[in-house]
Amino acid sequence: MMDINKLLNQLAHQEQALQDQEFLAPCVAGGQVKTQIASIEYRFQPQPPDFEGWGIFKPLDTRTAQWVDEPTLAQISEYLNLLKPLRFWLSYRLKGQTWLAYPVNGDEAKKRYGMTKPTPVHLVTEGGAFETLIARGDGSTWWFESLDRRADPQIADTLKHHLKQLTDPEKLQFSGMTPEAKITYELVAGQQEEFSAEKRDRRRLNQALQQGGGALKDFADRGDYWHVEWTTADGEHHVSAISKQDLTVMSSGICLSGRDRDFDLQSLVGVIEEG
Repeated sequence: MMDINKLLNQLAHQEQALQDQEFLAPCVAGGQVKTQIASIEYRFQPQPPDFEGWGIFKPLDTRTAQWVDEPTLAQISEYLNLLKPLRFWLSYRLKGQTWLAYPVNGDEAKKRYGMTKPTPVHLVTEGGAFETLIARGDGSTWWFESLDRRADPQIADTLKHHLKQLTDPEKLQFSGMTPEAKITYELVAGQQEEFSAEKRDRRRLNQALQQGGGALKDFADRGDYWHVEWTTADGEHHVSAISKQDLTVMSSGICLSGRDRDFDLQSLVGVIEEG
């Protein structure tokens, strides 16, 4: 059995050695920095406490480390090369330089790291939604290395185009689309106000009415159907109950001799105008 006094002396020597040296580490805002000596991991609160980025730190004690300098690109590259790489789609910023991302190849991520899910990537200094990057990590924590210069820019451009056109994520379809790209689109769209349930429903009803020649005035959610207020091209006001599932007319608001369900919202406009 190891002598307890000898063990304590070794630990004291390691802690003294720790305070005599500087170390390189990445840091997220509000997070900790860490280093390792003799297989023992040490974690520190950085000073300044709101520091975010790559830094060279010097321990002040066993709990606090002071930022002392900015590392060179070569030093950062050497640090990252000790970690394993994985390609991600960028979706949206979570906080500071941390973005939520999704693996470009879900099968690879599952096989190598046991994960296929939206994942934070830290210290992202360039890029934006739908761009692909290379991150390095240990399977649980990922640090930005660079944008993936080999990625096909056409896919990112296509996703941006669909987002601008307010394409519903469920209807997204284009040549070269992968399941991972679609999931990324869903993540990005989910952060946009225009893709909220209320905005999406309003667009759907308005589109159907416009195609029939009518105009939407207002609507209300009634569970399985919408209470829709709309007008014909000549301004005649109507109120109808419309199924959420397929826009089938549940109640037209006029007498259709029990044939309400034979029509959808678009065709209802024509029926009323002809009548």
